[in-house]
Amino acid sequence: MNLQHQPFLVTGAASGLGAATAMALAQHGARVALLDRHAEALGRVATGCPTSTCTAVADITDARQVQQAIEQAVDHLGGLRGVVHCAGVAHAARIYGRQGPMPLEQFRQVVEVNLVGTFNLMRLTVPAMAQMEPLEDGERGVIVNTASCAAFEGQIGQVAYAASKAGVVGMTLPAARELARFGIRVVTIAPGTFETPMMENMPQQVRESLLQQIPFPPRFGQPEEFAQLALHVITNRMLNGCTLRLDGALRMGPK
Repeated sequence: MNLQHQPFLVTGAASGLGAATAMALAQHGARVALLDRHAEALGRVATGCPTSTCTAVADITDARQVQQAIEQAVDHLGGLRGVVHCAGVAHAARIYGRQGPMPLEQFRQVVEVNLVGTFNLMRLTVPAMAQMEPLEDGERGVIVNTASCAAFEGQIGQVAYAASKAGVVGMTLPAARELARFGIRVVTIAPGTFETPMMENMPQQVRESLLQQIPFPPRFGQPEEFAQLALHVITNRMLNGCTLRLDGALRMGPK
């Protein structure tokens, strides 16, 4: 898919992976709709984009807000060719810790944002993409979701996060198979440890432990590197129904 003038939606666009992806899409000539719940930061990212953008403040778990945001994006951009979904949360808690059992609501919240939010975005963006005129090979759209290497090697205290991201991985192939009839591809990126606000909020000892586990390059990933892969997924039609690890060969230990 040639990105020039194509309309895309990016979630979690106010910072980190989403902001870098939105900027990269705009720099390659795409028209971008930015969705996040942080209005002020979202506005700063939109100001820095070199092509036409629109912003929508929405909670990814609120079906009504997301529906309105998608309708706004479609109206402003004249359609929707793809979505890169980067919104997510990470709360560390043990199943049974010093304060007793993990509150069930905490587990539900992580799954609601990371897994249910991903499904909600897919189900609401597919109708808009399915109405687009087909491109080469009959392609109408592409969905790029974000999982995590924790989906495969979740650490102690990551049971909710790992479960939610494993669910995103599990949806990828069946979603790609189902949406193939519309010419819509589905690919998931599973990043390792990246320099994002989520990583910055982790305790220093956790950051140092993760850093020591990365074979090469021996550093945290940069959001721009995630954006590079997202753009490659969008432009390479043979990538479909798969999860791509982006982690410097990181295989996380138990803690």
